[in-house]
Amino acid sequence: MNIHEHQAKEILKEFEAPVSNGVVILSTDDIKKEITKLKGKEFVLKAQIHAGGRGKAGGVKLINNINELETEAKKMMGKTLVTHQTGPEGKEVKRLYIEEASEISKEYYLSCLIDRETSKIAFISSTEGGMDIEKVASENPEKIITNKIELKDQGPDDKEIESIISTFDFNDQQKKVAYKLIKSLYKILVEKDASLIEINPLILTKNNKIICLDAKMNFDDNAIFRRPEILKLRDLNEEDPAEIEASKHDLAYIKLNGSIGCMVNGAGLAMATMDIIKLYGEEPANFLDVGGGASKDKVSAAFKLILSDKNVKGILINIFGGIMRCDVLAQGVVDAAKETNLSVPLVVRLAGTNFKEGKEILDKSNLKILSASDLNDAAKKIVEAIK
Repeated sequence: MNIHEHQAKEILKEFEAPVSNGVVILSTDDIKKEITKLKGKEFVLKAQIHAGGRGKAGGVKLINNINELETEAKKMMGKTLVTHQTGPEGKEVKRLYIEEASEISKEYYLSCLIDRETSKIAFISSTEGGMDIEKVASENPEKIITNKIELKDQGPDDKEIESIISTFDFNDQQKKVAYKLIKSLYKILVEKDASLIEINPLILTKNNKIICLDAKMNFDDNAIFRRPEILKLRDLNEEDPAEIEASKHDLAYIKLNGSIGCMVNGAGLAMATMDIIKLYGEEPANFLDVGGGASKDKVSAAFKLILSDKNVKGILINIFGGIMRCDVLAQGVVDAAKETNLSVPLVVRLAGTNFKEGKEILDKSNLKILSASDLNDAAKKIVEAIK
C-alpha cells in the first residue's frame, strides 16, 4: 500500500525526523485558511498523487509570493498530471501539499527497504539526490552504496550507521542528525511494517540543516490488518477501481495494457503464463493470481474482474490443481461465463487435482471453451483465437 508524501512526512515527524513545515489542502475552500499557517517568503506547491515525475509534469512549483499561492493552488487542484508512472491517462490532482521552501546546498539520496534475498534491511545511500535512483544505478553505479543489516531490537549500531552515511561527507554536527535519522527510518520500517522508505532528496541547506525534502513510503499489504493507523491513510482515489474490487475478494490483481486476460493460481505460474503470451506475440491484460484454495465464488469474481477490462479480447485460464480443485474452478468459470454472457474466446488449461472432473464440467457447459493440453498449447490457441 502506498501513501502520499504529506502522510509520509507526518510519520517522519512522529519519529522525530527533520522535515519542513507544511500544510495539506483537500479543497480549494481550505487554501486561504491553511496558508496562513506558513512562514517565510518562498513556498513549494506540490500535487499529491501516487506517481513519480510530478515536477516534470508541472506538479511541483516554487512560489515566490504568498499572494500568488492561492491562485496557483487553485490552478493545480483538479489538474490531470501525466508522468512516466501514470500512463497516458494521467492522474487527477485531488489534494495538495504546500511547504516552506528550503535553500538547498546539496542533495542526497537515502532509502531503506526489506531485502528479501538476504532477509535483511538494506539502506541505500548516494550523493546523487534528486534523480531517479534507477538512472543513477544504470549510469553511475559506483555512486550508490548499499548496506545490509540484520534485524535487531536496538536497530543499526554506530559502525553500521557510519557506513550508511559515509558517502555524504557530513561534519560532526550533521552526523548527529544523520545518526538519529537512520534510527528513525529503521524504527518506522519495523514498527509500521513498511516495505520501503525513500527520502529523495535528503538535503543539506545553506544553513547546514539536514531536511527530508521529499518522502515516499510503501507498506506490506499482508501486515495491514495489524496497522489500522496505516490503513486509514489509504487513498482509494489513487488506486485502480479493478484493483480495489480485487482486494475485496482477496485476489492478487494488477491491470496491464494487453489484450489477453489471465487467470492463474500461483504467482510463479502467473509470470510464466504472461511470458509465454508475449512469446507468441501478444500482451497480457493483467496479472491475476486467485491463490491456492480459491472458492467457486472467488473464481467467479476473478472472471468478472477480467471481463471488466474493455481491452480484453480473449481469456487464458491456466490452473495447476494442488490445494485448489480443478472441478471447483471449472464450475466457477462456467457460472461466471453464463452470468456475463461471455463473448470473447476462452482457453482453459487444467492439470492436477480433479482435472478430469473439471474438464467434464467445461465440456458439458455448452459454452465455447477451448481446452489445452499444456501451457504452450494454451498460449498458442488463445493468440490464434483472438486473431
